[in-house]
Amino acid sequence: MTRRARRIEGALALSYLGVRRAIGVIGISLPFVLLIGAWVLDGVGVQGSISDYYYTVMRNVFVGSMVANGVFFLSYRYAKVDTALATLIGLAAIGVALFPTTPVPASPGQVAIGTVHFVCATVFFSTLAVYSFFIFTKTDPSRPMTPEKKQRNVVYRASGIAIVVCLVLIGFLTFLPAGPIDELKPVFWLETVASVAFGLSWLIKGETLLKDVSRPPAGVGSV
Repeated sequence: MTRRARRIEGALALSYLGVRRAIGVIGISLPFVLLIGAWVLDGVGVQGSISDYYYTVMRNVFVGSMVANGVFFLSYRYAKVDTALATLIGLAAIGVALFPTTPVPASPGQVAIGTVHFVCATVFFSTLAVYSFFIFTKTDPSRPMTPEKKQRNVVYRASGIAIVVCLVLIGFLTFLPAGPIDELKPVFWLETVASVAFGLSWLIKGETLLKDVSRPPAGVGSV
C-alpha cells in the first residue's frame, strides 16, 4: 500500500469514527437534554415518552436530534449489510422526527400520523439492536481477537439485549389498563435505557471507550 493510500485510509477511518461518536453522543444525551431542558425552561415534568417532548418547549431539540441521527446513519457507508441497516435506521429516525407521536386528545389524522411514528420508532430501536448484537460483534479475520475486542463484544451484545428487553416491556405496557404505574412514566425511562444502550455501543465503536491498547494502524474495517 502506498503512502497516499494509507493517508486516504486513515482519513476514512477518522471520518467513520467521527460519525460513530456523534451517533453515540446523541443517543446517550438526548433523553436527559429533553428532560432537563423542558423542566428548566418551562417547568415541565417527565413526559410519557421521549417522543412526547415534541409537544413541549424542547420540540426543536427533539426533531433536530432525530434528523441529525438520520443524516449520520444515511451517510454511514461500509459493507452491504452495514449500509442497508444504517440506511433503514436513518430513514426511521427521520420518520420519527417528521411524524409526531399521537397527542391526547387526537384527531383521526393525528392518530394516523402517530401510527407512522410508532412504526418508525420500532424499526429504529429494533434495527439498532440488530446492529449492536450482530454487526458490531463481527471480527476482522485478518486481525487477532484482542482482550479489548472481547470486552467490546460483551457490551455490544448486552446493549442489543437491553434494547430488545426495553421494546418488549414497552409493548407489554401498552396492553395494561391505566394505573398508578403510569405516574412513574415507565415508557420514557425504558426508552432512555434503550437510547443510552445504543449510544454506548456507538461510542465504543467510535473508539471512545475500550479502545485496543495496541493495534495496527487505523483502517475502516468493522472490528
